Amino acid sequence: MHIRLFDTRAGDLRDFRAGHTVRLYVCGITPYDSAHLGHAFTYVAFDALTRYLQLLGHRVISVRNVTDVDDDILRKARELGEDYLELGRREVEDFDRDLERLAVRRPDAVPLATETVPAMIVNIRALVSVGAAYALEDGRVYFDTTKSGRFGELSRLPRDRMLEEFAEKGGDLDAPGKRDPLDFLLWQPAVPGEPAWDSDWGPGRPGWHIECSVMIAEELGNVIDIHGGGRDLIFPHHSAEILQAEGVSGQAPFVRYWLHTGMVALDGTKMSKSLGNLVFVEDLLDRFEGGALRRYFLEHHYRADWTYDDDEATEAATKFKRWQEAAGSDVRQAHLHERFHAAMCDDLNTPGAIRVLDEAAETGAGRTLRELADILGFTLD
Repeated sequence: MHIRLFDTRAGDLRDFRAGHTVRLYVCGITPYDSAHLGHAFTYVAFDALTRYLQLLGHRVISVRNVTDVDDDILRKARELGEDYLELGRREVEDFDRDLERLAVRRPDAVPLATETVPAMIVNIRALVSVGAAYALEDGRVYFDTTKSGRFGELSRLPRDRMLEEFAEKGGDLDAPGKRDPLDFLLWQPAVPGEPAWDSDWGPGRPGWHIECSVMIAEELGNVIDIHGGGRDLIFPHHSAEILQAEGVSGQAPFVRYWLHTGMVALDGTKMSKSLGNLVFVEDLLDRFEGGALRRYFLEHHYRADWTYDDDEATEAATKFKRWQEAAGSDVRQAHLHERFHAAMCDDLNTPGAIRVLDEAAETGAGRTLRELADILGFTLD
């Protein structure tokens, strides 16, 4: 069996070709608030992918980072009068507990940004030394995007749209000293009362984009097989990662397959902490079994945009209960296995795979139901 996956960089489906070991990285959370539905959808999808690649015979080494220092977590810690590291530790524990109930297995490594800062400084120094980045007198260091015409390669955005998105996502287009509005921050000077690390450019802390490319190199090497995350990260975050990683290592492509999950909405509007329209996973887990919620997520294709609907979540829970009731028989139907694998090999078509499990439940093929459910991470007790 060979699986085909949609590679964002290629803009098309590609046969997945890799050696025995697959190196997989998925962007993690900034732990200053509870995990929401968009987080859970992404991590359930990549957990399903990991399980299926393992079924196909691959050894998957997976990494998911934690951005435990940035503006949001520092702001929230000040509001609570709490140490930012303690806030992050508590939120990560809650996040891990939620994912465990969704049967999302823990990655092989979960690096913390605060523990990787020394390596980030080394990487920034390398980028400055080769002329890919420049330092200002006030201690800021920027990546020079004018040296490469590839910043929009992953997103396929024209320059005017890149400028709009950069500003929408917090980039300062008019910061003094920048050579180009799209140049992005690698190092920022210390602010009184905030954590800081000593560096060549004075005390400060790294920008957001440099974190992931450095953690990947530290944990997985200079070239990896799959990089994942939500589609909202394509620009500028993942686009910046490519320039940083390849600028340091000189090896390309940095990532062989880019996979991005769709956006989850509420009442037709994309969920966002800034809008306050979030559905938190912990609240749903108070109402539904973890397996039922996992089913609800996998009813949606990983690349699809979708809107949370409480009635649909309730229906998914009812159907999951039917699976549990039907799993007791020892009947096996081979043709259902064939259709299941055909769906999964077609760009991880989990909605199609779920329909096969429903048919197994309806026809009393309990053994088939158990076997296929196990592949998707369900335990039918």
